[in-house]
Amino acid sequence: MRVLIAYSSWNGSTAEIARRIGAVLTRDGITVDVTPVREARDPAHYDAVVMGSAVHNQAWSPEAAEFVHRHATALSQHPVWLFSVGMTGGLPRFLRRAARSAQGRRIVDALSSDITPREHRVFSGVCRPEHLPRMSRVFLRLVGGHFGDYRDWSAIEDWARHIALELGSPRGNQAP
Repeated sequence: MRVLIAYSSWNGSTAEIARRIGAVLTRDGITVDVTPVREARDPAHYDAVVMGSAVHNQAWSPEAAEFVHRHATALSQHPVWLFSVGMTGGLPRFLRRAARSAQGRRIVDALSSDITPREHRVFSGVCRPEHLPRMSRVFLRLVGGHFGDYRDWSAIEDWARHIALELGSPRGNQAP
């Protein structure tokens, strides 16, 4: 079983999440290539694909969306899981669920004309002041948001084990 994990990361958080997913799948006996989407091989060479992108303005990066569009035929012939990494964890609690849900729907809707993923997960990443334009920093503070590292590694690893199980790995449901 060969799995491509392709990602688009602007500040490194999505890349680290992709590598962690790859490590879990590898530990579960699956052969994995983790690579930036701009360097990824044709997904037709793999048995399954996991794709992730940083999210800005409620959308995937143009290079990630273009990869999906360009390889839609190959992707539609394999199981595909998607993940998005945004800053929902930095929002005030009362906004997080709605923001995560809206973000997830918007991204899947944007890609659904090309592929039908098995699942799409929205993870929080790292949000530092220098990652946002000045007005966005001001807005985040005005709504009660905070900067920081909001990655939930347990949830990310659980999801990776779920993927491994779906791919038939006998170790996919075991904690490390």
